[in-house]
Amino acid sequence: MNGVPTTLVVVAFALGTATCLATSWLAVQRLERLGERFGFSEAALGLLAAFAADAPEITAAVTALAHHHHAVGAGVALGSNVFNLAALLGLGALVAGRLHLHRRVVVLGGTVALWIAAWTAAAVAGGCAAPVALAASLAVLVPYIVALAIGPTRIASGAGRRGPAARRALRWLAAAVEDEEDELSPAIRPAQGRAVDAAVAVVAVAAVVAASIAMESAATTLGNRWSVPGILVGGLVLAAVTSLPNAVAAVYLASRGRGAAVLSTAFNSNAFNAVAGLLLPAVAVGSVDAGPGGLLVAVSFVGLTALAVGLAHAGRGLGRAGGAVLVGSYVIFAITLAVTS
Repeated sequence: MNGVPTTLVVVAFALGTATCLATSWLAVQRLERLGERFGFSEAALGLLAAFAADAPEITAAVTALAHHHHAVGAGVALGSNVFNLAALLGLGALVAGRLHLHRRVVVLGGTVALWIAAWTAAAVAGGCAAPVALAASLAVLVPYIVALAIGPTRIASGAGRRGPAARRALRWLAAAVEDEEDELSPAIRPAQGRAVDAAVAVVAVAAVVAASIAMESAATTLGNRWSVPGILVGGLVLAAVTSLPNAVAAVYLASRGRGAAVLSTAFNSNAFNAVAGLLLPAVAVGSVDAGPGGLLVAVSFVGLTALAVGLAHAGRGLGRAGGAVLVGSYVIFAITLAVTS
């Protein structure tokens, strides 16, 4: 957008943001209906909804990395994750009063979330190559997705052919998936999709991608003109804006007492952001050199994930005190990032 008047760039950012938020909701709804038509389990529908809702963050991050705006790209992908933990879990607990969670759901989702957060931070810090971090993340994320997709009954049926330790592990996994599905079923069970839903979903996803590209380009241009560091543009501005659909949905679910659905949305969205929004494109561009600010965002992602998992497990959920801790931690993160950048 070089050469475009600043006023028009601001308008482009506003229009891109509005279009992105509106069409991402539409894409999520239609894809959920299609998943229901094809017999997806409740947990698989939750994964599909999380991935579709992440389209703005992933597209903005990939676009920035493709243009070699590494600080912006890393900021969007990981800053969105820090924002998600505060807005989805923290604000959700504050609004609902308490998010009741099954400990098995916390352990299962939390283990995957911490594993991916740690490897992503290692890649940003230069402690390992992006392909290594991607492979390590997929080694856990793919089996997790498969377990949620096949459901607790099929997991439990496979336990009989294993040894004692494997049987116990598979039965525990089946129980954890069942706990999560019990929460997700009344929260996201949509109507069955039709051909028109497929057409609308394609158009909506295309609109989300186009709007996210325009939004990222406009934000980066404005940041350059106003001398705002790229890590702030991505880690605070774009991260918060692109995560709003998830935040609104999570607060709604929290108000209905669907604690596990909120936790699943937060952790699954963060996993997709890290893998598809940062590690995968980082393999294509060679590396992610996001500077000290990017490292701060990555470390904050790991720290806030560990904090959320610890609070949720210890208290069998999150109350207003735990929610306030997560929101307060995000405020400290934002101030620290702004000051140090």
